[in-house]
Amino acid sequence: MRYLKWFLIFWLGYASSAFAEPIQVSVDRDSVTINQSFKITFIVSEAIDSNPDISLLEREFEIIDRDRSSNVSWINGVSSSSTQWTFDVIAKHAGKLTIPPLHFGQQISPALAVTVTENAQQAATAENNAELFLEVSAAPEKVFVQSQVLFTLRFYRRVNIENASLKDPELTDAVVTKLDEDKSYKKELHGVPYLITERHYAVFPQKSGQLTLPSLVLTAEVLTEDTARMGGFFSTRTTRTERISSKPVTLTVLPTPADFKGRWLVAEQLRFAQQWSGDVLKMKVGEPLTRTMTLQATGTTVSQLPSLQQSSKQEALKSYPDQPHLEEQKTATGIVAVREEKTAFIPTKAGTYTLPALEIPWFNVKTQQQEIAKIDPVTLIVAAADNTTPAVIDKPVEKPLKNNALSNTPVMITPPSAPIATTHSRLWQILAGVFALAWMITLFFLLKKKALSDTESAALQSQRHLSAKQNYLALKKVCMTNNATAVKQALLNYAQQQYSLNSWSALLEQSNPDLQQQLIVLNQHLYGQSKTAWQSEPLWLAFNQQFKTTVVKTTQPEPLEPLHRL
Repeated sequence: MRYLKWFLIFWLGYASSAFAEPIQVSVDRDSVTINQSFKITFIVSEAIDSNPDISLLEREFEIIDRDRSSNVSWINGVSSSSTQWTFDVIAKHAGKLTIPPLHFGQQISPALAVTVTENAQQAATAENNAELFLEVSAAPEKVFVQSQVLFTLRFYRRVNIENASLKDPELTDAVVTKLDEDKSYKKELHGVPYLITERHYAVFPQKSGQLTLPSLVLTAEVLTEDTARMGGFFSTRTTRTERISSKPVTLTVLPTPADFKGRWLVAEQLRFAQQWSGDVLKMKVGEPLTRTMTLQATGTTVSQLPSLQQSSKQEALKSYPDQPHLEEQKTATGIVAVREEKTAFIPTKAGTYTLPALEIPWFNVKTQQQEIAKIDPVTLIVAAADNTTPAVIDKPVEKPLKNNALSNTPVMITPPSAPIATTHSRLWQILAGVFALAWMITLFFLLKKKALSDTESAALQSQRHLSAKQNYLALKKVCMTNNATAVKQALLNYAQQQYSLNSWSALLEQSNPDLQQQLIVLNQHLYGQSKTAWQSEPLWLAFNQQFKTTVVKTTQPEPLEPLHRL
């Protein structure tokens, strides 16, 4: 009896596997439309470790999500197991489609036909009370190359969604920029309340001809009605994926007008202005004056704005331009591009200087005409610096003696006719020799000082990459030499290393009145006509008072722009 029992158990197990049910295939909805997801479920009556080959399924359907679960049970000493695969798919086209047979271990699933109707969302509007639909508009639809087109997208929905994703439009022959943040509001259409999310883009065509803005595709997870009714802490949120598309929009892009002269710049509005840091009619030698030019254009990108730099072609008027400041302001009505450039002018001689006019041609899309933004010529009147008036100095004694010492003209020596004449002749010879020796010693020290200055300047060039503390010590050391050129270079090195100030004018703007006055005195000495000696101690004291105790703040990188979902 014992052997018979085991035989029956073995036979029942074999029979259960031999007559196992075939793979069950089902879909969750009878009516399936394109761009709406549905679920395909495969139930296999055995435990399977490997995944099925779904390449055939992917030919007709886009797989959004997949899930797998296993179940094992024992009933009256007999085990049974099953494995379930669930695929969340969207049909790639409408028509009578076939869910193909798939291999699950040693078993093959049966084929299942499914009918996918045409995309109901293509005609989805508020008139037919669609649950979800997109609305797009572009203005204007006829534009000039590189001019701005405002592209607006509105997402209408009257059902609850868990999340939605929308890819921004990408065009080869156009620059597309997302504008302000999305706006959401409620609106009733034909008696049906909708929640609307609105998004704005600025499109700048870069090539003339026909430009088509392709359909935008939005994928949303829609909460099912059962989930919306149940609620509760332990309820499971069930969603279905829906995909909706917008209509494509075609633009007509016109080329640059044939009669336009100059560099092509198209905008809705343009403003060109200048500002000076002081009075251009009361400049002084050695004192810098900063000119700030600002070009602001509505309806264009900052990359389209031309350079505004205007270097001085007059040798006695030095110009030092800063790096331009570029900015794009994004609003719901488009982009406002701003280019700002600063140039410091330092005169080295008194006189009158004229900066020529600046003209920027541009095309006004509102008037459909070419216009010119202009800044008139600027006249600078430069007076001598206060300390450039030469002081009354007694004629040095060593100057004629130096000429005598260097002269090649033979000196007539009167023969000694009397003791007094001989004494005077010897006295003059001794004096000439003494003064010649003194002049040679002076010349030696001057050459040595120049060599030291050259060495200090070369050392300053190598100190650009030193730490802030080393630059500070280097500046202190150079200030002890009273070498104006080396001190100015050391100041620029320290300002660049410690405070990212890239120009002399920038350092002047950040200085307090005491230090600013000392910097002006230094400039007057370098570029003025004064030959008096310059002492660095007042400048060092003023600099030390302002900058030595300043706490340097490390600039933190701006955070990445957050990603927003509809």
